[in-house]
Amino acid sequence: MTGKFYCMVLRINIDCNGCYRKVQRALLQIRELENHLIEEKQCRVIVCGKFVPQDMAIALRKKTNRRVEILEIQELGHGEENEEGGGEHAQSLVPRWGPVPNQKQVLRM
Repeated sequence: MTGKFYCMVLRINIDCNGCYRKVQRALLQIRELENHLIEEKQCRVIVCGKFVPQDMAIALRKKTNRRVEILEIQELGHGEENEEGGGEHAQSLVPRWGPVPNQKQVLRM
């Protein structure tokens, strides 16, 4: 495990509610993740936490038995700094991508 905090966008084929639950269950079992967001209609998954991006994609592939494509990796800094900062530093952790404007889901940090 590294001390770096990453946010990563993945493409995983999510066809039905069963596929959605399978991906969600796999993400909840991975301890390195701090946050995740599943965009079902765009077939995208956004994960944030302290992990090695390639290892995370491989672990998700093994748990879900689905093809996983890495679309974007964003390194946000060292984990020790992120935990202590709080207030204004926590605002810099918000990824620069967001939900599609048509999406009804609201993200709150």
